[in-house]
Amino acid sequence: MISWRKHYRQTLIAIGLLLSTSASIYGQDGDPKNGEKLFKANCTACHALDKQVVGPPLKGVVERVKTEGGVDKDWLHKWIKNNKELRASGDKYANEIFEKFNKTEMQVFPNLTDKDIDDILAYTTNPPAPEEPKKDATAQAGTTDGAQAAPQSSTTTNVVIISLLAIAALLVWILLKLRQLVKLGQSEDLAGLNETRVKSFSEIYAKYHYVGKGLIAILALLATYGIWNWIMWIGVYKGYKPEQPIYFSHKIHAGEQKINCQLCHSSAKYGKVSEIPSMNVCMNCHRTISEYNAQHYMEPGKDKAFYDGEIQKIYAATGWDPAKQQYTGKTQPVEWTRIHNMPDFVYFNHAQHVVAGEQAIINSFNKKNPDNKIDVVCKACHGKIDTMNVVQMANDFTMGWCIECHRTTEVDMNNGYNKEYFKNLHDKLKKQYPKDGGKITVDAIGGLECGKCHY
Repeated sequence: MISWRKHYRQTLIAIGLLLSTSASIYGQDGDPKNGEKLFKANCTACHALDKQVVGPPLKGVVERVKTEGGVDKDWLHKWIKNNKELRASGDKYANEIFEKFNKTEMQVFPNLTDKDIDDILAYTTNPPAPEEPKKDATAQAGTTDGAQAAPQSSTTTNVVIISLLAIAALLVWILLKLRQLVKLGQSEDLAGLNETRVKSFSEIYAKYHYVGKGLIAILALLATYGIWNWIMWIGVYKGYKPEQPIYFSHKIHAGEQKINCQLCHSSAKYGKVSEIPSMNVCMNCHRTISEYNAQHYMEPGKDKAFYDGEIQKIYAATGWDPAKQQYTGKTQPVEWTRIHNMPDFVYFNHAQHVVAGEQAIINSFNKKNPDNKIDVVCKACHGKIDTMNVVQMANDFTMGWCIECHRTTEVDMNNGYNKEYFKNLHDKLKKQYPKDGGKITVDAIGGLECGKCHY
């Protein structure tokens, strides 16, 4: 009897656990982890979990539609797959939502299966806790130690400087005392010799004027060279990287996010200049990206709050109200500091280099720099922009620098843009420039003519 009761109790416990587990699985009705991936791939352009973007926040959306509209999960399936069809059927709640959000059309997702939608809804109901970004222990320790060590180092430096000055003063005092003692102990013969010593610069120069003239000539040559070298580097600002009114990291956008240069600098390929992008270009992405969530990449000394603050500057400049998801009409100009700027007497056409000379420039650069190759023509002049957090002038941009490029860059005769132009000239140029097996560089087609670059 006791054994039967024991087994009966165990059976009831097992059945209870099975039922609770089944209820839990049924209640979840989806995989939140897979739902997170699907949400990021399909929904984040218009929605966030905890705030309104283009559409409403989706955290707890299953319970919300049940409370507000009296509809169930099946209704959400129909809304996500084809909200237009649901509205056209006369569904009251569907049309209320459409009116509430300014009749903004929601994309249809016929490609999502019922399981996919269940996974997404499971994610919005019970999102997994975000992983904490891993911090570099060494960097953190270094920062802490540096913060503590800085005052100590400064104090030590001050003590050393004061000690050296005290020693120097003591040495000067000792030397003066020794000089007085020597004068007191001089004999009459030494005193007579002191009277005959040369005591003025004019007397020294008269005695050693040839040496003096030689030294003056050498100093004059060195001074002339120094002045000439200084003049030649006026206007050369290699390494110049000014602080901009809105912080923009090319490493994050072009490097981490792989955004093509011409998406922002749209006139670089077919225009004379590479324009500064309009703030509307920024808003194409940042209308829905209102905060920095790339926890895997943080620049040293910067945190999420810093990046979020810079995004808010974009909203202030464009007059965008992220809460209401509309423009206020109150805009502010952004005073960007130009980095690359050719003098007025220099003509440089981006289209000519990016379109006609793209592959030739890339090939020439990679041949000269086998350990530092490039894949985009922009990098030949502007450096590896996709690795720069703060853009700087990577090259001299002097006349000599441009001429050297024209003398060494081979013209790509098979380029589709050049092929027709050089159709009749190609053979003639090969005969005219037989060096290196008929290699034709830019200088052979007028690349060194003054009028090509100067008005």
